[in-house]
Amino acid sequence: MPIPKHYIPDPGVLRGRVIMVTGASGGFGRALSLECARAGASVILSGRNGTKLDGVYDEIKALGAPQPAIAKLDLASATAVDYDHLAKTIADEFGRLDGLVHAAALLGDRTPLEHYDVPTWCRVLHVNLTAPFILTQVLLPNLRNSTDASVIFVSSGVVKNQRPFWGAYAVSKSGLESVRSMLSQELESEENIRVNSVNPGRMRTGMRAAAYPAEDPNTLPSPASVAGPFLYLLGPHGRGINGEYFDAQ
Repeated sequence: MPIPKHYIPDPGVLRGRVIMVTGASGGFGRALSLECARAGASVILSGRNGTKLDGVYDEIKALGAPQPAIAKLDLASATAVDYDHLAKTIADEFGRLDGLVHAAALLGDRTPLEHYDVPTWCRVLHVNLTAPFILTQVLLPNLRNSTDASVIFVSSGVVKNQRPFWGAYAVSKSGLESVRSMLSQELESEENIRVNSVNPGRMRTGMRAAAYPAEDPNTLPSPASVAGPFLYLLGPHGRGINGEYFDAQ
């Protein structure tokens, strides 16, 4: 089922919805958090850098949008206690979770597998694959409390076009596609929860600059400009769309 790539949400289309975005301190996560807030959502900003999260919080407040919340969480080192505390806090403060977007990710090394640093490999796989799995699992009770919940895994073009030298990043994103597929099928009978993935494509972020240092960033779209498909899937128009992979561009 196609979705509009240049979707412009109606004002307040996400009003009343509680949406958590990981990696919200910068890059695409920050941009999407701001766009969700503009659309009326109460955004839970999750990331590891408290100072940067405070900055995004202030930006949202300046928009006159619903008051956001901060959920500081370092996916590389979070323990079971940290995850359980987050789930309980969301339940106590909001009673439910209407949207969960896994935007946090590490690029890792762009080197041949033969020379890939093993500790870096383990860290990238943990942050990009294992942590989103854990987070989704512990937050499922909160998602079930919503009448219309949407889970989105931020994907990448490397899952459709396997290329050399992408190492743990490509493996982790391919793994997320398996998680998305399995979870959507396992929750198929629960019509109030949908699970999809979206590849935002080329955009002007620090991760893109690290991956392509010779590329002119001025030739790339801004992260906010590719947020449309995410907003579509998070809102009422996305209801009934489940288990799909989409390209935002």
